[in-house]
Amino acid sequence: MPRPSALPPEEKTRLVLSVLAGELSVADAARKAKVSEQSVSNWKRQFIEAGRQGVAEGGKPGPNSRERALLAELEEVKAALGEAHVELRVWKRSAELLPPSRTSR
Repeated sequence: MPRPSALPPEEKTRLVLSVLAGELSVADAARKAKVSEQSVSNWKRQFIEAGRQGVAEGGKPGPNSRERALLAELEEVKAALGEAHVELRVWKRSAELLPPSRTSR
């Protein structure tokens, strides 16, 4: 399991953009960030893949995985609320059909 990077995403992005612009080599960027060349290459690959996916989707930002999970959870909660509402209506109707008890007066 890889250890978490101490480098903030903004710094990674800045280094990757410098490499892509030809201002730094991968080796120079790795030395500057005090990480391996493999790490810089991975960041570069991830950056390019994310850009490619954005272009393929027409540049429209969609929900990320956390947002998709929350939307799915919201749908489950809506369904449960609907079921509870129906049950409550059934209970109320059945209570209306019963004759009043002595203790309810």
